[in-house]
Amino acid sequence: MDLTTLAPVINKRRWTTVFRGLLAATVLVGPAVALGGPAPAWADEENPVVEPPRVELVLDVSGSMRARDIDGRSRISVAQQAFNEVVDALPEETQLGIRVLGATYKGKDKQVGCQDTQQIVPVGRVDRAQAKAAVATLRPTGFTPVGLALRSAAADLGTGATARRIVLITDGEDTCAPPDPCEVARELAAQGTKLVVDTLGLAPDEKVRRQLLCIAGATGGTYTAAQSADELTGRIKQLVDRARDTYTAAPTVVGGSARCPDAPLLAPGVYTDREQFSEHRWYRVPVRPGQELRASVSIALDRPVNPDHAVLLRATAPDGRELVRGVDAGSGRTDVVSAGLRWSAAADDDDADVDADGDGDGETPGPAAGDAAPTTVCLVVSNAFAPRPGTRAAPGLPIELTVDVVASSPDPGGPDLGRGWVLLLLLTLAGLVTGLAAGLLTRWWVATWREN
Repeated sequence: MDLTTLAPVINKRRWTTVFRGLLAATVLVGPAVALGGPAPAWADEENPVVEPPRVELVLDVSGSMRARDIDGRSRISVAQQAFNEVVDALPEETQLGIRVLGATYKGKDKQVGCQDTQQIVPVGRVDRAQAKAAVATLRPTGFTPVGLALRSAAADLGTGATARRIVLITDGEDTCAPPDPCEVARELAAQGTKLVVDTLGLAPDEKVRRQLLCIAGATGGTYTAAQSADELTGRIKQLVDRARDTYTAAPTVVGGSARCPDAPLLAPGVYTDREQFSEHRWYRVPVRPGQELRASVSIALDRPVNPDHAVLLRATAPDGRELVRGVDAGSGRTDVVSAGLRWSAAADDDDADVDADGDGDGETPGPAAGDAAPTTVCLVVSNAFAPRPGTRAAPGLPIELTVDVVASSPDPGGPDLGRGWVLLLLLTLAGLVTGLAAGLLTRWWVATWREN
């Protein structure tokens, strides 16, 4: 087999290597954190045991759910039918719980009514008959303590290595704040548990819509307005299925620092942190010769900000020299802004002398026999966001940082033609051959033209 035949095979293998490396560095967004936690395992370590998906449905049973404005039926009857169909179609491996709010207290004492939330089906493998019977007895009754119900639902789901999902179905805004449900959602996101809250609105009310959007945005969830029984049933099923299909190990909580020497040392993995408006946060990653660093960052806009969206991810040496800066990566979502980068020591010989021990002295310790000393690369996450008037600055914006270190791969170009004198010789020979061929062709064409 000659080089002409091998070239496509070589190029295909190079592209495959690059694609696999990029796939390993991809992050979802998903955006939601207390400081600390162990570093994630390296790629060659044993994967943790995968937990089953855990979901809790939170249903508003307050007095307003008696309204008959969905397909001529009451809101509560539509919700009950949707719950029954979801329970019947529930995947076997999914652990489901049901919590209600405003379902038992019929009095006028707001202090008592605003404590009215109960879990009627515990999170676990579902007894379908028991779950449907519990939902069938619900009658619209009291107040709407959404914030308290969300906090209780998070406790019902507990903590673990995988993401949890709350699906909130309500027709009205919280009537019991404090606690404000949007602040509760931010509080839950800041605790370090990967918790997603999806919201479903049953009433076309702008104030309710804004509140439910805020709850969902703070935890990386979604908001949907359901105006028919089919829409409500289909959306709940979709969200429960999404918990099964997309739940992943929760990102490791990490605290970035204000400068590189104090930054946490990160292994390949997915991390979550909080960054204040217009802040720079630093992290460190060891990269050995022959390896390539691939990193990406996403910042969730969980509150109103001015439309000057900007996020920057840079790789620098410990002495501050910039090695490479990231490229903005749009996902089509307006509530998440991302950037990513790639860097290896071989990319720039001048950058290969990065301080390997990260102590800022510019010296690289000698490697042990058979080992190459790693280079310490500083990752800097910066944002240029500014809050709108009245927007709270704390806690900081949620960020998700993905770090991967893979074997360096050459640029996926054509076969290497060489460099220096070899390349000059090849170009000279190519020019001579081209000129000779052009001259012979011209001479033949002129001779033929004269004869004719």
